[in-house]
Amino acid sequence: MIKYILKFSQIEIKDVPLVGGKNASLGEMYNKLTKKGIKIPDGFAITAEGFKHFLEYNQIDKQILKLIKSINYNNINDLKKKASIIRHLILKSIFPEDLNKQIIKAYQNLGEEYRKANLDVAVRSSATAEDLPVASFAGQLESYLNIRGEKQLLDTTKKCFSSLYGDRTISYVKDQGFSYKNLLLSVGVQKMVRSDLASAGVIFTIDTETGFKDIVMVTGGYGLGENVVKGRINPDQYIVFKPTLAKNLNAIISKKIGTKNKKLIYDFEGNNTTTNIFVSPDDRKKFILSDKEITQLAKWAVLIEKLYKKPMDIEWAKDGRDNKLYIVQARPETIYGSKIFNVLEEYLLLKKGKILCEGEAIGKKIGQGRARIIKNVKQINQFEPGEVLVTKMTDPDWEPIMKNAAAIVTDLGGRTSHAAIVSRELGVPCVVGTQKSTSVIKNNQKVTVSCSEGEDGHVYNEILPFKIRKTNLKRVPKPKVDIMMNLGDPLLAFKYSFLPNEGIGLARLEFIISNFIKVHPLALINFNKIQDRVLKNKIINLTFNYKDKKQFYIDNLVFGIAQIAAAFYPKDVIVRFSDFKSNEYASLLGGSLYEPKESNPMIGWRGASRYYDPKFRPAFDLECQAIKKVRNEMGLTNVKVMIPFCRTIDEGKKVIKILNQNGLRKGQNGLEIYVMVEIPSNVILADEFAKIFDGFSIGSNDLTQLILGLDRDSEIIAKVGDERNEAVKKLINQVIKIAKKNRIKVGICGQAPSDFPEFAKFIAKEGIDSISLNPDTIIKTRIYLVRQ
Repeated sequence: MIKYILKFSQIEIKDVPLVGGKNASLGEMYNKLTKKGIKIPDGFAITAEGFKHFLEYNQIDKQILKLIKSINYNNINDLKKKASIIRHLILKSIFPEDLNKQIIKAYQNLGEEYRKANLDVAVRSSATAEDLPVASFAGQLESYLNIRGEKQLLDTTKKCFSSLYGDRTISYVKDQGFSYKNLLLSVGVQKMVRSDLASAGVIFTIDTETGFKDIVMVTGGYGLGENVVKGRINPDQYIVFKPTLAKNLNAIISKKIGTKNKKLIYDFEGNNTTTNIFVSPDDRKKFILSDKEITQLAKWAVLIEKLYKKPMDIEWAKDGRDNKLYIVQARPETIYGSKIFNVLEEYLLLKKGKILCEGEAIGKKIGQGRARIIKNVKQINQFEPGEVLVTKMTDPDWEPIMKNAAAIVTDLGGRTSHAAIVSRELGVPCVVGTQKSTSVIKNNQKVTVSCSEGEDGHVYNEILPFKIRKTNLKRVPKPKVDIMMNLGDPLLAFKYSFLPNEGIGLARLEFIISNFIKVHPLALINFNKIQDRVLKNKIINLTFNYKDKKQFYIDNLVFGIAQIAAAFYPKDVIVRFSDFKSNEYASLLGGSLYEPKESNPMIGWRGASRYYDPKFRPAFDLECQAIKKVRNEMGLTNVKVMIPFCRTIDEGKKVIKILNQNGLRKGQNGLEIYVMVEIPSNVILADEFAKIFDGFSIGSNDLTQLILGLDRDSEIIAKVGDERNEAVKKLINQVIKIAKKNRIKVGICGQAPSDFPEFAKFIAKEGIDSISLNPDTIIKTRIYLVRQ
């Protein structure tokens, strides 16, 4: 008798022709990784031969191929009609007796293994061409959860068989160049993990937006994982850094809470096997995983990646009964996993307009055209090639139109949703999770969808001009001087890490504070003393996961700094302590309670003078604690620190003493402490400053205003403030020479070399060690310096 069933323990990765990619992967992991501690629920596969036997027994195999051959792919209605006929042929067919008996016996054996009759199982389709590096089949083939009993299992198996002939699958197979003559289906049957009582999600062992390979990205929501996979919710997202994870350090470099408004659970009463329910507002605000669980999943993901020797897309689940984590699927990541980044392609928006809505950017491109709102599958024939698809969330049935879209915009979903995965594969710009795109965008409205401005994607209310800039990174030369980068936004760090660079010369904390924290540090420290109820509620809403409000400040600084440090590891990342002026601090929530009103804050209470002042010292201590955690607990010792606006030697010594008190000792664990050279006194007393600091970083903006006696915030005299002024250049020349004499590092992080290539040439000739530039000027400046 021919054997149509294989247990996971009998399957290896080489068995893709027998059981498809999904099942071959499960068998490989089950046999190789369970012994290493990864928990994988057991199961079995109905082989592709079993599927073929089913078609031949019912004499529908040739009829199916004939129908597929007759499809007019330019006519969506014809595709839908013939696909429906094929599926009906399968669903009304019967199982051959030998195949029927083998499926039931395998199911009974699995129930005995777990000591449960009518065991609840997941039933998943697995195509013999599925999960190959050239195609993801994301959402193409059906999966069914909480299947119980022999009859329901057999009925569901037929549904899986029929899913190979869905509208979108037939279209997708043609686009990928596969032939149905060689394409068969296997069905995997796996014991369910009761994540309906806990949580589940998706893991990528690569950054899906940039291809940065040193991180593991874990996403998840409450309940069964289908809501995350299909993009029905905005999930939590956690990022783990592989190099420090390997050293068993605290490697979680980012934690972002998702809305998670729905969860999929077992349905014991209705006709369906699962049902979606709403998550309570309080639970939505909680992280679904502990740091220990995030770390465990990341370590498992790295083991899986090592087994396959390629970046992976993995599904995980947590069982609410035993509170243990499980891996339920794994497949190669299909977009960035096999790419080699030699050409940098940058989409540059030349003009901005009114933003209709915004969400998470998928990809880095710009698309534009007339909007077409599609609310259900019956409307897809209204879509015209070149339009912008706008919908609540994409459905796999719509892939025939997705590939022809200029861009895609969804109300729901996150970075691992169906819309995100398919958009990346198709190379179509996509903005997911806008919450309101279908209500604010109108049919036929001309829009520009921009994914080129960082992690946030924007939909603009008009057709805006843009250009595409391509650079062959292999041809970008290396000048004699080190070219570093100025960076404030941690969300851009992975993207910019691919630019040719020697590290980060200036990482600003101000962006992290104003965009991620939004609250004045003293308002968090003195939270219990605040009398203003409205203000207090605003702070509560921002810090809902934190009883200790100070920890909210520290953690957000930690995650921001760590993402930048990880992106450029092990290159130096010089983090400048906060350099807000009093008017800028006052604009933060609660800031007006703690900030003086200065007539000229540009030369007022800022930089070093704040750090040792008793009124601000507690806030500076929080910054120090964040740096200490990043360096000592997370192992990102490439982080160096820099003191801005240090007017006197005495101020420098006071700040260094405070750093020591916070466990940041110069030289300890490789710590270097730099000072900004941006005040004439820094140049005049450069010999003395060199004795207490490890290096200088020239801030040409402030140095220019103070040499020339102007306020760079004043538009009236702004034109006078030119860094190319001879007085400025003489002092810069002087400080470079003094740094060289004292054998300490000297660089520049001010705006001048980014704006003026000839200024970069001047300081390079003077012997400066490094020039830190804005990301958009790095390539052209490198080329300019080599050619001079």
